[in-house]
Amino acid sequence: RRSGQYTMNHDHSKKIPDGASFDRSGSQDSLDELSMDDYWKELENIHETRGNNHEERVALVVKEPDEGELEEEWLKEAGLSNLFGESSGDSLESVVFLSTLTRTQKAAVEKRIETVTQTMRKKNKQHQIPDVRDIFRLQNDSKGKVCDGSEPSTVRTSENKNETYDGTKGPKFTLGTDEQKSLLEDMPSSDTDINLEISFAEQAANLKDSSVGKMYKGGGGDTLLPNFRLPKDKTGTTKIGDLAPQDMKKVYSLALIELTALYDILGTEFKQQKAVKIKTKDSGMFGVPLSLLLEQDQKKVPGTKIPLIFQKLIAQIEETTLETEGLLRIPGVATRVKGLCQELEAKFYEGTFNWENVKQHDAASLLKLFIRELPQPLLTVEYLKAFQDVQNLPTRKQQLQALNLLVILLPEANRDTLKVLLEFLQRVIDHRDKNKMTLKNVAMVMAPNLFTFHGFGSKAIEQSEFVMAAGTANVMRFMIQYQKLLWTIPKFIVNQVRKQNTESQKKEKKDKAMKKLLKKMAYDREKHEKQEKIPNDTDVPQGVIRVQAPHLSKVSMAIQLTEELKAGDIVARFLSQKSGNVQTLKKEEVFLYEIGGNIGERCLDDDTYMKDLYQLNPNAEWVIKPKQS
Repeated sequence: RRSGQYTMNHDHSKKIPDGASFDRSGSQDSLDELSMDDYWKELENIHETRGNNHEERVALVVKEPDEGELEEEWLKEAGLSNLFGESSGDSLESVVFLSTLTRTQKAAVEKRIETVTQTMRKKNKQHQIPDVRDIFRLQNDSKGKVCDGSEPSTVRTSENKNETYDGTKGPKFTLGTDEQKSLLEDMPSSDTDINLEISFAEQAANLKDSSVGKMYKGGGGDTLLPNFRLPKDKTGTTKIGDLAPQDMKKVYSLALIELTALYDILGTEFKQQKAVKIKTKDSGMFGVPLSLLLEQDQKKVPGTKIPLIFQKLIAQIEETTLETEGLLRIPGVATRVKGLCQELEAKFYEGTFNWENVKQHDAASLLKLFIRELPQPLLTVEYLKAFQDVQNLPTRKQQLQALNLLVILLPEANRDTLKVLLEFLQRVIDHRDKNKMTLKNVAMVMAPNLFTFHGFGSKAIEQSEFVMAAGTANVMRFMIQYQKLLWTIPKFIVNQVRKQNTESQKKEKKDKAMKKLLKKMAYDREKHEKQEKIPNDTDVPQGVIRVQAPHLSKVSMAIQLTEELKAGDIVARFLSQKSGNVQTLKKEEVFLYEIGGNIGERCLDDDTYMKDLYQLNPNAEWVIKPKQS
């Protein structure tokens, strides 16, 4: 098999008829022939580069899983493998986790456990095989409400919106105290508002059930992409990178379950692909796994999160000017690109490579070559198909929601590299008046580089190549256009994490109390514990928080909470207290963090209303510090 074998491996120049009339029903936009031409030309350039450039190369094999294997893998990924198999006894932690799921998320988990259970029974594995109903019954007996009151009848009622997850009094994790917010689902929200308060799959279920749920497909053109926006959240927007690793792990599990639930509701199959390991290069730059490349680069530049060659190629393209007509579309000279590629492999790390010889179009070709040559796609083998399938979801809002969850699911190295790529593409588009590269053109040229992958053979998508091409180009457009939204962690997921942390803390407290009794030291310990806790309540009156700033000259301050006080105001107040002996930090270098209580650690955006957040997490500590890179 030639290395040039892509998902589309034909000579497309022969395939496009004069009228180029193809079925556009599968692509949300009608994409004109001119821009489709860009797509096929890019594919031809790719084939030409491959033909000239590379020896035979083993395609990455995607393994067809056995029955039940996918579901078992899915449960492991979702952190629920202890619900079955040898370790199924130790599922208390999972019970806490399940108690925070929405109705649609539970249904997605039940469906997978059911399949695994049936498969195990068929194979007659000697494990304890739980009945899926028992798992959820056990969990339903001990908890009341799930996190957004998601019994079918209650999803839309405003009274339930302000109940806490388990019906007890305490900080409300669902909607804010703001009266209007609790009516959010009943009010006709704008088509362009992205609701992050309520599970995406629950929203889709409501839309399906309600007669008003009009599933629409929009028309084409750059200008016609909806201007989606996030309504302001008073407790602060959480971006990827704002949370501590232990909470991000929970976010990952919830995002996987939520995405699966969303695809289930919308009748789209969600299958993670599984790559069989193949031998890859273990040094160099092109064709080296991303993780290995970063490991190599971090020895040179500690803490770097983006491959150095990738950063340098982007800088090289921008250095000339982004106004060059046809930038990214016009390929470099294939033989020259090949030579540069070999020279870079030999000289880049030694610092002896002469960048002055690199023409701009060649640098752009090298950048695209780098992406294509990754032994596993930038969007990963697991999720590449799910990214492609986004085009099949009924509404643009749902496509955006799915992409948001998929970005959260990418490994950190892939996600960080994708972010830098999308930001660069947006800067190219910002110069479209001069370079003639509109959002649509850039998407057309970049889609084949991200979505066609030499490892997937070609038969699966041949029959619908035009639709596939238009579809992936649309997904590419979405990723560029809405990149700021895609790096946001939905509030309902952050709230589920808060709920899990609260429940786990309750469980830990119970365990500790039991141990204390056994040691017959209850009295002394309680006294000690009270002494530890009291200072925060006695020296800080009601409605006042104590903010620590170990890196600043003013290391601690009591702050009176008011309705309008924001996180940015607190940081500014600390920074205005100057003193000579401490290193001065700029406003953009330090952030207020919410630490502990029902979250591990969260970096706050400047517009977070502190009183609202304090009500959500009254036991948190507040610390100003530089952001961890």
